[in-house]
Amino acid sequence: MTKKPGILVTGGTGYIGSHTVVELIEQGYDVFIIDNLSNSHAEVIDSIEAITGVRPGFGNIDLNNKSAVQEFLRIHKVEAIIHFAAFKAVGESVEKPIEYYRNNLVSLLNLIEICKENKIKNFVFCSSCSVYGAPDYLPNDQFAAVKPAQSPYANTKKIGEDILRDTSSVNDLQVISLRYFNPVGAHPSAKIGEYPVGPPLNLFPIVTQTAIGKRSQMKVFGTDYNTPDGSCIRDYIHVVDVARAHVVAIERMLSDKTKAKYELFNLGTGNGLSVLEIIKTFEAVTGVKVNYECVPRRSGDVEKVYADTKYANTELGWKTTHTLENMITSAWAWEQVLQKKSMATSK
Repeated sequence: MTKKPGILVTGGTGYIGSHTVVELIEQGYDVFIIDNLSNSHAEVIDSIEAITGVRPGFGNIDLNNKSAVQEFLRIHKVEAIIHFAAFKAVGESVEKPIEYYRNNLVSLLNLIEICKENKIKNFVFCSSCSVYGAPDYLPNDQFAAVKPAQSPYANTKKIGEDILRDTSSVNDLQVISLRYFNPVGAHPSAKIGEYPVGPPLNLFPIVTQTAIGKRSQMKVFGTDYNTPDGSCIRDYIHVVDVARAHVVAIERMLSDKTKAKYELFNLGTGNGLSVLEIIKTFEAVTGVKVNYECVPRRSGDVEKVYADTKYANTELGWKTTHTLENMITSAWAWEQVLQKKSMATSK
């Protein structure tokens, strides 16, 4: 079998990054990770090895340190980059906009320059549905208007897309931007999952932490939206489906199947689910009650958004395979593993 090329995954010990590393390794790619571990754990490398039998190359490097990245790539040759690494907390970005702009954009600029200097021509950018803001129509396709960002985090994704689109038009870089909606769940092995350093900000780990007792109660922000039960609606997609899409994007570029220098795809299920639906379905699937309180709306929350994925389905040949029940059972299994780890270390 022909050896597949090297792929650099920035932020590869993070939630979506680690799942993508697993999928890449399982498809035969030589994978290298750069991550500064600001919101992830070094032990994730051990877990990736436990799942795949392969230990990816790893550099504990901040992407803002361009010379350190250059040195890493001098040793580890790659033909493509998947760029996950970024600060990503919406609320924190509102409080610390300069930190977000500096970290997320300088790191991207460094990588683009490094691609040119190292003749790396393939780049997958991990974008976000947050660039759409409150959509004009639903489901949200990739041709929908990009609205003024509702947070500095979302704006860094929008600006990042603009930088890559403009750059790819004047040099050899080919780019695929993947705008994903709400990745949830965990690997079926329960060896990797959503594992932030601080308190989680996403719905699923908040639900599972409340169910297992790490939190005494969770808040549902707003029950007066124009939705069937009054709570916000989002498109939740299993993280393994998201990870597979990145592999498909890499293979599309390496096999010269792209139809433009810059391509854009939505990643979602096409189904909108409300916060209260998620809680009630979690309770039904697991048999565990979730203690929640309904409180007033939270600033910056969009009422409802879900994806039109037809273009990704037909053009990329990618479709989601995991159900909501898969998302819930895998997230719950992962939460129970984390609970066991916590109890073991506290003894």
